[in-house]
This record gives sequence, structure tokens and C-alpha cells, in this order.
Amino acid sequence: MAYPNARSPFADKEWRRNPEAAGYCLKHQMGWDITDFGSGDFPRRGLVIFCVRNGVQGVAGEKLYAEKLLIVREDQETPFHLHRIKMEDIINRGGGNLILELHNLEDGGLGRTHVMVMVDGTRRTLAAGEPLTLKPGESVTLTRNLWHRFYGEVGKGTVFVGEVSQVNDDLTDNYFFEKIGRFAGIDEDEAKFHPLWNELSKLS
Repeated sequence: MAYPNARSPFADKEWRRNPEAAGYCLKHQMGWDITDFGSGDFPRRGLVIFCVRNGVQGVAGEKLYAEKLLIVREDQETPFHLHRIKMEDIINRGGGNLILELHNLEDGGLGRTHVMVMVDGTRRTLAAGEPLTLKPGESVTLTRNLWHRFYGEVGKGTVFVGEVSQVNDDLTDNYFFEKIGRFAGIDEDEAKFHPLWNELSKLS
């Protein structure tokens, strides 16, 4: 069921009227995040993210969990990366099918051994890089130090993805297989309507 009038206060464009919330979201890396991973080709390699909840790694009294919403287009890749601290569940919330490819970490690179993951409570064993398809409603648990990339299946439509995880830190806990940029350079051609979370410091 859709709730057309419901929206997160953390998506509000009037940040200057609430500097406390802006500072909180900046510290917790919460809000909008759009990236092309330095590719310059967002439709082919890119991701739209909205971080709804997050703590701060290593800080006592902070949340121990995070939640993100992701929009993944058909054949739009999030490239191979892993996390050394964060464990996460990737959930297909609706739309098309999400395809993941997984590799163990071996000698610093993409391993060739079989990968074992939990898919909705069932243990699955996959060949290295074997595509794992998540249909709407399905989910997978990604453990630490597990290389993963994902994209929307061609012909099935855009995918609405949920991520529920331990605390997320995009500045220190993203390790990409390729040397790429996590945050996109944006050429502004009009005033910001919804600033990204990493732009909130410019509004103070």
C-alpha cells in the first residue's frame, strides 16, 4: 500500500531552518546519496540511496544498526566491493529482479571458491560469481569480507531495494575491487532542492 503524503523529515529541503538536524544527518551519513562511482555514466554504473537510520561506528551510546533504501535500474551496476565491519541484509522490496554476484575474499582479490550465503533462512552454495537472483520479497545476508556487486535484471524493471545492516560508514568501510570514486562529482545547473548528506556541511 502506498502512502503518498508520507515522507521522511530527513529529506526536507529546508536544512538552514534546522541546523541541528542537518548536523545530525551529516554526522550519521543520513539522507540522500546519488553516485556514479566515478564512472561518468550513471545509467550504466550508479545508484540512488536514501539512508533512513544510522549510528556512528565505534561511538558508545550510538545506534548499532542502519537502514537504507536503494533504487537500482535495469543493468545499472553497483561494482564489486566489500565491508570489513558491516554485515548486511539486502532485500528486494519490489519492482524487478535484483541480480547479485558474489566472491569470497582470497589473497586480497576475487576468490574462486564456492560462496555460502543465507537466502531467507536457507543456506545456499554458489559458484564464485554465479548470479543470485532476488525476486520481490526475497533477501540475502552478506557477511563481512564478501565481495559483491549487483544490478537490475534486464527486462524486469527498476528494483526497489532495502538494506538493513550494522552501522554503515561510507567513508571508511567501503573497499572497492577497482580504484573508483564512491562519491560523485556533480555539475550544478540549478539550485539544490534536496542536498545530498555529504553536502550538508556547505549549508551551515
